[in-house]
Amino acid sequence: QVQLVESGGGSVQAGGSVSLSCAASRYTYRSYCLGWFRQTPGKEREGVAQIDSDGDTIYADSVKGRFTISEDNAKQILYLQMNSLEPEDTAVYYCALDPGVCITSGVRAADFKYWGQGTQVSVSS
Repeated sequence: QVQLVESGGGSVQAGGSVSLSCAASRYTYRSYCLGWFRQTPGKEREGVAQIDSDGDTIYADSVKGRFTISEDNAKQILYLQMNSLEPEDTAVYYCALDPGVCITSGVRAADFKYWGQGTQVSVSS
């Protein structure tokens, strides 16, 4: 059973930075897609960024140039470096994994099978 555990959330002032980690264990897929999502109360889960097993990435327009997704394949850890944070970035952030190739038309929650429990990021103005 695949397990995903996020860490690194917290509170920060606008303009600051937060780094999230997601420890992914018990998967042995040769091809896979890893993603970061976020959700605020009453809203649908929003795709933030994804990376495939070849290292190709896709970002939501709202975070391009500010967030960076990366992966340590050997350690099976997914990262999200978030810079120049804005109050609008406040949300619960989730990591997700899906076996197979990434869907390149966008970062969509419906395309991912396994999910972490989420970590809160709060950005104050």
